[in-house]
Amino acid sequence: MTFSIVARCARTNQVGVAAATAVQAVGKLACHAIAHVGAIASQALTNPYLAYDGLRLLERGASAEEALRRVLATDPDADKRQVGVVDIQGRTAAWTGSEAIPWAGHLAGRNCSVQGNRLAGPQVLERALASMHGTEHLDLAERLTLALLEGDSAGGDLKGERSVNVLVFSSEEYALCDIRIDDHEAPLDELRRLFAVYQTRILPIVRTLPKRSDIPRPD
Repeated sequence: MTFSIVARCARTNQVGVAAATAVQAVGKLACHAIAHVGAIASQALTNPYLAYDGLRLLERGASAEEALRRVLATDPDADKRQVGVVDIQGRTAAWTGSEAIPWAGHLAGRNCSVQGNRLAGPQVLERALASMHGTEHLDLAERLTLALLEGDSAGGDLKGERSVNVLVFSSEEYALCDIRIDDHEAPLDELRRLFAVYQTRILPIVRTLPKRSDIPRPD
């Protein structure tokens, strides 16, 4: 009961995932990404291991398509799942199981994939994808935020939304952006407010945090 976007920014090599759903805490189990590796959204009847194992495969050099194929092969309930994958090269892959709640489907775009189930219709994904393509000059966190807002304006989840997550990684192991609204009557309106706070107050602080190049790993 979710719509999501996985994406890689061709300008900055950032990777990210964003999702909105009618249940609580979409960021807890549906949204996953690793810097320099890729991003995965695991939704419908969620199996988080599809994302955990998929990211490990991407980390070892698998393409988005190969990683998705291999993790789905391990899941006896694959027809109940929905997954979107993007790797660090911008290649994408997606799966919508035959038992996902209609309307359900996915669309591939430039360096991104959008997917959803129990949606108002295909226009939700079409609007989100058009937003991603039309905002390539912006930073990835803003693009993902705008794409969620566009998908919501096209009807979003048939039962409305309760939670939202926008998660982006840049060059560091910690997230550049992790806006998480776990339970709210109007989470997309709250996302607008929190994204403005993030841009003006949080992002400047994150940019001053220690860099891995300055912090040696312990022996």
